[in-house]
Amino acid sequence: MTQLTLNDHAKQTQAPPLQGRGRGWGLSAERLAELHRRAADMRRNPTEPEKRLWRHLSNSQLGGFKFRRQQVIGYFIADFVCPSAKLIVEVDGDTHDEAKDRLRDEILSGHGFRVIRVTNTDVMQNMDGVLAFISEALRKADRPHPNPSPEGEGLDAVEAQKLLGISLEGSVG
Repeated sequence: MTQLTLNDHAKQTQAPPLQGRGRGWGLSAERLAELHRRAADMRRNPTEPEKRLWRHLSNSQLGGFKFRRQQVIGYFIADFVCPSAKLIVEVDGDTHDEAKDRLRDEILSGHGFRVIRVTNTDVMQNMDGVLAFISEALRKADRPHPNPSPEGEGLDAVEAQKLLGISLEGSVG
């Protein structure tokens, strides 16, 4: 029995764009719409660290790179995304599921994104250090991004969904 990776699934579905909202990675239109509603709500109600970091990332203030906040990528909502550099910046709070974060990062990396993480504490107490860290990641993004998942390897889509607590169909939960 052949197991499909999430990359394989995304390649096979080649779903058309849903009203300018991306391919959707095989998600139902309802699920994708719900993710976009959640992302919009998260943009309207950011955490204090997200609000402070956004002040430095908005309007291409960091090295001329454009960032988006609370951006839907597949079945994830990324805190900050620089599309041109394929860089995702996640602001982590006090409680985080490290195993789930690693799996999520691996999936996003398989789609060409580099994920970096900063803590709420660092954003609140060391903004200069956070901005230097992000700047360094942007500089490194100019180099080609290796695909970490050789052909035929990777996560089983169903297993990844179970570990992350997501499904390709249905409501966000």
